[in-house]
Amino acid sequence: MTFATGFAATGVAGTAQARTAAPAGVVTTGTVLPAFSVSSALPALPARGAVPARATGYPQFAAPGKTLKLGAKGSAVKALQARLKELGYVPGSVDGRYGGTTMMAVWAFQKVQGIKPTSTVAARTWKALENPRAPQVLVPRGKATRVEVNLTKQVMVLYRGGAPVLISHISSGSGIPYTEYATWNGKRQRFSGSARTPTGDYATTWRVKGWHRSYLGQLYNPIFFNGGIALHGALSVPLYPASHGCVRLPMNVAEILPGMLGKGVPVHVRGAFRR
Repeated sequence: MTFATGFAATGVAGTAQARTAAPAGVVTTGTVLPAFSVSSALPALPARGAVPARATGYPQFAAPGKTLKLGAKGSAVKALQARLKELGYVPGSVDGRYGGTTMMAVWAFQKVQGIKPTSTVAARTWKALENPRAPQVLVPRGKATRVEVNLTKQVMVLYRGGAPVLISHISSGSGIPYTEYATWNGKRQRFSGSARTPTGDYATTWRVKGWHRSYLGQLYNPIFFNGGIALHGALSVPLYPASHGCVRLPMNVAEILPGMLGKGVPVHVRGAFRR
């Protein structure tokens, strides 16, 4: 059986049953990530342009200036996490520990600011945190509540009231055609597709709470918006498109997104990733 598009696998394909809870630690690009946690509601960031922090309604931020690397601990990390959360990114718990969840929020922030994403937080990233840019608006006349998926930057933005309230790193379709075999409906079948995340204008449809098993792997809290293509949590969300077509999200983002994103909400997919 051949399918033009498919679900995004998360590296656990072939599991006999869907799990009901995420594991205590997850691994991506060789880094052990801490268990995800639910964040509180996020404030809105103005929707256009490079806006100085003092003009956004947020308190001014004085960067610690200390170079931070993955595994760092302390007050500078806590300041980083608090600022990211304040700006609408999702760094996980504000606990002063620089783990994988915070790193992916840093990646999202750096990509929006036009900085090459890296796990190191140094002078340029600190400066941007003091005077952040809002994400590029892909659909200027879009509805006040909508999702925009930027395939070029590999970033997803949830808008409410016309302002971004959640900004996340993603990994979309790899664009590499695939052929895989899986036991589905009691028999071994062949599945193939283009591994593309099509651009266009869609809307959220059905969803599943917790782990959902597809014929290409496991999806956490999937929210479907284009046939079998969904926004969903994944155990691996690398710095390049890697899925079969879905939009992979960090686990902590996928944990809170269903509570923020209803049914029938527009999802606009734009751009193209260039390797």
